[in-house]
Amino acid sequence: MKIFSSAKIKQWDAATIAEQNISSHELMERAAHACLTWIKNNYSEEKTIYIVCGNGNNGGDGLALTRLLIEETYDAKAVLLNPEKEFSNDASINLKLLQEYAPQNILHWNEIDLNNIPGDAIIVDAIFGTGLNRNLEGEFAEQIEALNKLSNTKISIDIPSGLFTDTLLNVDATCFSADYTLSFQTYKRSFLHPETAKFAGKIKILDIGLSKIFEEETSSDFYATGINDIHALYKPRNPFSHKGTFGTAVLVGGSYGKIGAVALSAKAALRAGAGKVFVQAPECGYNVLQTFVPEAMFENAGKDFVEKIVAEENAVIGMGQGFGTNDVSAKAMETFLNNYKNPLVIDADALNIISQNKEKLLSLVPANSVLTPHPKEFERLFGKANSSLEQTDLAIQKAKEHNIIIVLKGHRTAVCTPQGKCFYNLTGNAGMATAGSGDVLTGIITSLLAQGYSSENAAKLGVYLHGLSGDIAAKENSQEALIAHDLMEHLGKAFLHIQHATIQL
Repeated sequence: MKIFSSAKIKQWDAATIAEQNISSHELMERAAHACLTWIKNNYSEEKTIYIVCGNGNNGGDGLALTRLLIEETYDAKAVLLNPEKEFSNDASINLKLLQEYAPQNILHWNEIDLNNIPGDAIIVDAIFGTGLNRNLEGEFAEQIEALNKLSNTKISIDIPSGLFTDTLLNVDATCFSADYTLSFQTYKRSFLHPETAKFAGKIKILDIGLSKIFEEETSSDFYATGINDIHALYKPRNPFSHKGTFGTAVLVGGSYGKIGAVALSAKAALRAGAGKVFVQAPECGYNVLQTFVPEAMFENAGKDFVEKIVAEENAVIGMGQGFGTNDVSAKAMETFLNNYKNPLVIDADALNIISQNKEKLLSLVPANSVLTPHPKEFERLFGKANSSLEQTDLAIQKAKEHNIIIVLKGHRTAVCTPQGKCFYNLTGNAGMATAGSGDVLTGIITSLLAQGYSSENAAKLGVYLHGLSGDIAAKENSQEALIAHDLMEHLGKAFLHIQHATIQL
């Protein structure tokens, strides 16, 4: 799913109006109907709903929604924040329609006492939309802060008022805090970063029939990776295959006291479908590995640390899990990179080793390799950024510069490609913030590379599977109780979900 900027969303609306020969008011009516359908599917007619409306087109959406809700016998009331000021053309049309249909259901902000709003009433935010480009201040900020103090369920239409579409807010900026955001047609980039995602709550994408031609023909560097995208790139197994068909994954890592990291990676690689898995680890981990993952083959790489890395023929290597940053392993890694030219997966301490000598080692990383840093590892490699959005932009720049895939792990993990594209992953949850989670991801991506997926597709599918496994595990046993082992054990159900998914239109 493409993510468009505020400017391109405006162009998308205009293209839809021209292509489908409809008016802007008719498109607004369509958006209001989509919101109505969602509300009907989630709340009964007994609910009282206050729709707080601004004077622009977002307010017009709210005025249209109020009328439609009343037609469906909801107790809906439009609250006008600034009735003395001029409304946009389409908002004026919908205000007039509501005045003619149910004038008693129109309230003015200064006429209501928020303390008298029932606790089970719903507050709908239709104040500011995607065109907002400056921080709220004065009366508008005060009004939104007052609404935020209410404990009622809150819903924003298209985007929470005060939130920007393409950039993040200042730390002290005012923004409506929604439980749900009914976003039209696609995600906004600001929904996908932790600093501002907290204002949007749960995102519900509503199809309002915007132009498919515009969507297909208009370029974007940003995407939200959902089930449709993953279903399209997933490769079902040929029934006449053998284990050689699905490649060989080699996981290199572990050190005394940290064998569990590479053991998790090895089992995850097997669960993700690799035909064969080798583990190159120090001999101190032999018993652990043979017990924990007997399906994998052990290769001695040293005594207490990895002292050598051997490139297996026709295999894909994933390295760094539990490696340590000792001089011996660092030297082994440098020697290996000097002689290895195929794409590989680099994680954890292997990234830290590179960051200690990045001027020399970064240039040795083979093209199309997949690096999987968390934000601090990324910072050590490529420098500081002022926000998660700026860090993602820097990751895109560095992926292009070094011809690599960067999997920037986080709230919505971003897969950044050498072509300057960024794919935000939509699966995963806070329960996955647990030791070993990243080691499992490394095993999954290495496995998919070994099975013949491109580096980009292995990263996108791997991150999605990893998050989906976490979502399934959390649903069964809570986020709090989730551990890395659960992610591996639920990979099978994640694959089944992708295989049998109903394509979302």
